[in-house]
Amino acid sequence: MSIYIAVDVGGTQLRVATFTEVGITPRQQARIPTKSAQGKTIDRLMDLIASVWPVDDRVAAIGVAAPGPTNPRLGIVYKAPNIPDWVDLPLRQILEDRFNVPVCLGNDANLAALGEWRFGAGQGRHNILYLTISTGIGAGVICDGHLLLGENGLAGELGHITVLPDGPVCGCGQRGHLEALSSGTAIAAYVTAELAKGRESSLSATLNPNAREISRAAKQGDPLAIEAFARAGKYLGIAITSFLHSLNPSMIILGGGVSQSGHLLIDPAEAVVRASVMAPEYLNDLIITTAALGDNAGLLGALALVRSTEREVI
Repeated sequence: MSIYIAVDVGGTQLRVATFTEVGITPRQQARIPTKSAQGKTIDRLMDLIASVWPVDDRVAAIGVAAPGPTNPRLGIVYKAPNIPDWVDLPLRQILEDRFNVPVCLGNDANLAALGEWRFGAGQGRHNILYLTISTGIGAGVICDGHLLLGENGLAGELGHITVLPDGPVCGCGQRGHLEALSSGTAIAAYVTAELAKGRESSLSATLNPNAREISRAAKQGDPLAIEAFARAGKYLGIAITSFLHSLNPSMIILGGGVSQSGHLLIDPAEAVVRASVMAPEYLNDLIITTAALGDNAGLLGALALVRSTEREVI
């Protein structure tokens, strides 16, 4: 029996799982923290893969969902957030040399989109926009039944489009990006800044509230928390309007922890979209929904990538 190994390199955890040729239920899986004083991340990742290596079955390929700008054609991770020594890392070659099987590599948000398309909320659709709204904002695009990659595999970084020129500094160092205005980090930064100005809020006693705490306060009616999500939703709506005009998807899938705030974020975003879209036809039959695969989207996207019928996508 042929076995596929899927790998998800996250900022918090390294995850691996083995799968057969059909189905999405893992035969075996394991995870460890990404950060550790016990050896280099790449060495610990290889040891983790080895820990689930089957004894009696043949491994056909390994698929890896990697964070940050990644070139799937060259197999290089250009820069991985939260893993400082992963700069221009030839990850595919390293893994192929160690395990002597084909390795396929992709950006984690792109592969999460691929996973939702093949196994999750986007099944049966041909044009999908996937946005994961969490600490940052990642994205992946299925366009006419293909994962959109661009010349160097760097397409889909939609969290880094400019929605407010000269706006807040993004984690990437540039100003006014969507991630700097609508991510969980951005929501928390806005509330913290407003509290420092003396704004009244139930969050005043909370030191550096995070997006989850702010969402909880908003659901309890806190005006500042509601305002923070409305602001984030506004800029998300501006971005989505541009995405509709440029990509014309039939479905927008929202993943990540911040998307679980529901109407607090989505209602103001949809209001901006409806007021700003250039023609109502962009909204015809458009579905905006939440991700179905949760934290497994990247792992299952890596699986979709390495199964033989999916390699043509890349």
